[in-house]
Amino acid sequence: MAKPDIHPKWYPEAKVYCNGEVVMTVGSTKPELHVDVWSGNHPFFTGTQKIIDTEGRVERFLRKYGMMEGGEDTTQTKKKR
Repeated sequence: MAKPDIHPKWYPEAKVYCNGEVVMTVGSTKPELHVDVWSGNHPFFTGTQKIIDTEGRVERFLRKYGMMEGGEDTTQTKKKR
């Protein structure tokens, strides 16, 4: 059994605030939670995420491991003496 009087108070209807607006209610040990990002404004969940490929890293990876059509594995080629 759990020991009495050692656990924090449970708030089953704690409000979650983002930018001053209530976005959801959850159970918590604090009556209010203030967050900067939540699923309603995060680019991944809203579909506005942009994948930025700097310096062709994705293409270089695909080429290195032979996953790109027409690409050669340049890391395995060595000069013969």
